[in-house]
Amino acid sequence: MARRYFGTDGIRGTVGQAPITPDFMLKLGWATGRVLEPRRQRARVLIGKDTRISGYMFESALEAGLSAAGVDVMLLGPMPTPGIAYLTRTFRADAGIVISASHNAYQDNGIKFFSAEGAKLGDEIEERIERALDETLTTVSPRELGKASRVDDAAGRYIEFCKSTIPDRVNLHGLRIVLDCAHGATYHIAPAVFKELGAKVSLVGAEPDGLNINQEVGSTHPAALRAAVIQQGADLGIAFDGDGDRVLMVDADGHEIDGDDMLYLIAKDRHERGELGGGVVGTLMSNFGLAAALESMGVPFERAKVGDRYVMERLAANDWQLGGESSGHIVCRHVQTTGDGIVSALQVLSYMVREEKPLSRLLHGFEKAPQSLVNVSLSAGVDAKAVMADPSLEQATRAVEAELGDEGRVLLRPSGTEPLIRVMVEGRPHLDVEGLARRLADDVRELVG
Repeated sequence: MARRYFGTDGIRGTVGQAPITPDFMLKLGWATGRVLEPRRQRARVLIGKDTRISGYMFESALEAGLSAAGVDVMLLGPMPTPGIAYLTRTFRADAGIVISASHNAYQDNGIKFFSAEGAKLGDEIEERIERALDETLTTVSPRELGKASRVDDAAGRYIEFCKSTIPDRVNLHGLRIVLDCAHGATYHIAPAVFKELGAKVSLVGAEPDGLNINQEVGSTHPAALRAAVIQQGADLGIAFDGDGDRVLMVDADGHEIDGDDMLYLIAKDRHERGELGGGVVGTLMSNFGLAAALESMGVPFERAKVGDRYVMERLAANDWQLGGESSGHIVCRHVQTTGDGIVSALQVLSYMVREEKPLSRLLHGFEKAPQSLVNVSLSAGVDAKAVMADPSLEQATRAVEAELGDEGRVLLRPSGTEPLIRVMVEGRPHLDVEGLARRLADDVRELVG
């Protein structure tokens, strides 16, 4: 069946617009409860959220829908998305639900689902939920209604889990770290993790008010973190997105360390210690330099379509442990079932501490090909797929590819989370990838008006 609601990263939209309304969330909770096959006599679902103001409203709606279907609900409150994946497993719940629009602004929201194993729901379950949404909502008998409870120690449980993902002998004593929590779900988790491991921590973006999530802070706006690291003379900075599944870093000089850099460092560390367990999965956006560096170490590298779901699919198919995106969504399957910003940062810091070298030294010799990414906004009602299929755009793309020859590549793709078409051009240093990307972006803008 054609998908109406579920994208590659759950269900997203602007609050108040279809389908992101309280009525829809109520029905979604009920439909989910109808589809779940409980491990025990009664199904149990965890609900967590980030810090945007609409989370309170949607939490109540989902809770009511699940209860009407006879499902018990455990409310976690503000919690990073990977924390909900972890707690879904540890509580032996039948599913976990995250209310979050990740790196988007506060007026957007969305829903992500995790299976009992802490992985994204499979297509078959999502399709069954979509079919159930067409049914008439009927409430179970009063005796069968689901119960709701709050999990008071959810934050503490996840903090201890994060700390457990690096060896006990590794501590962060002496490191001065700036954390940017994007006014999001990591604001009460990340500071505790890094402080308890011994680091001296200062904070940016750790005062959520429901409206400021991702506002000029976080992994999509690193300028605030960069300035704080330089001003304070810190050893490094770490920035998360609104729901804590993405991360980027900056070194002591303020240079950005993106997902490709971190994948390289984690892979190099684990490869040198004989613990990598296969190859690395990147995406179509991963830099040429990452593929070349891994291949020079004898580490296989494979590209998946953009999106953590596709990265996870290839990791599972190959039985590999490490993969991710240049945006900072990194999956370390040896310790976690989904992308986890805190856990990924700890893997890098663990390598840094063992080697007793700053980030810049660890990255010495790793060279990325120049890459230019331009986002073209789409007006309401514009069909991104139709734009991508336009013959004039295909011709313009071929012209740029001809100029690059075998020394570069072009990638155009619709965003999976925002009304954008992303234009990426990558090539050897002597090529004007920035100018070519701008030219192709102008062609897209002309098509979309």
